[in-house]
Amino acid sequence: MKKNERNLVPPGLSYIADNIGSRDNILGLPLEARAKWAEGLEFTTDRSTVFFAGCGYQYSSMLEPLVTLVRTADRMSIDPDLPVVLAGIPKKMGVDVVGIYTKVLARGDGGDSGVLRDAVRVLKYLDIEVGYLGVEEPCCGAPLYHMGLRREFTANAGKAVTRFRSHGVRKIISIVPSCTHALRTLFTAAVPGYDIGVRHFIEEVADKIRPGQFRYPHNVKVAYHDPCQLGRHMGLIDQPRLVLRAVENLELAEPEWTSGEWSTCCGGGGGFEVVFPDMSQTLAEGRIRELADTGADIIATQCPGCLMQLKSGLKALKKDKIEVVDLATLLARSMNTK
Repeated sequence: MKKNERNLVPPGLSYIADNIGSRDNILGLPLEARAKWAEGLEFTTDRSTVFFAGCGYQYSSMLEPLVTLVRTADRMSIDPDLPVVLAGIPKKMGVDVVGIYTKVLARGDGGDSGVLRDAVRVLKYLDIEVGYLGVEEPCCGAPLYHMGLRREFTANAGKAVTRFRSHGVRKIISIVPSCTHALRTLFTAAVPGYDIGVRHFIEEVADKIRPGQFRYPHNVKVAYHDPCQLGRHMGLIDQPRLVLRAVENLELAEPEWTSGEWSTCCGGGGGFEVVFPDMSQTLAEGRIRELADTGADIIATQCPGCLMQLKSGLKALKKDKIEVVDLATLLARSMNTK
């Protein structure tokens, strides 16, 4: 990032951008930790089709501390021309990012990356075989694009495509909406000759799911929240609902007006929660009210940012009888293995 551009990017977002450039992930964590979530899972050795985990779910247990970090950094009076100062923000705030993540891994569940394990289990259950690049998986760099750092995004995309091609990747099944949109749409515009097919997890499931394959353990009413990237940017509105309606013992509940293309934003994404934290929280609480009014027992979505925002809204409104669950986890709970 050029020095004059640093004056245009809030310090917290600049911190994320520097992490992507220097450590290939939004938190700047050691790459050795990247594949920890996948330990014990079976992947095919054929990497022509790979599962793309992305940063969001892998580091979701760290997202809340990170948002706190960047929100505070944005209010701090520091010189944005000094990358050394910027890199020292976590220490200055008393936040040991790497240390927190190490403790999360020590619990043995990889934090909320259980969503990734659930997704891989569901794909295997549906006879969809995937490989995984592990520590070689590149960062999609989507935050760079949304920050307006198009030159940095293009350079990152070029490096990522080179790495995919070196492993013989021809198709990517991605689960984070932002990553999926970047890999499918933004990479196509940024990298000449880009020809790797990209599909979202829910598209693969919608194509394969059949009646009777999934049964939730008990009767439950579920409201679905459309992530902006998945619904408005990629038009994947019918597929999640087709999948939910195919799960036995599950009743789909929809807000009267705000669903599908017209779904209210949760207030997260694109750095909005960092630059406008109060408005972000207000939107999260408003969306929870809309979804809770359906009488749902569970709010399902499929985006790490939406999960974080909706959980924050639930907590603020003290609606502790409603659960926010990723769609992959809901499906994993419903696998009819009897």
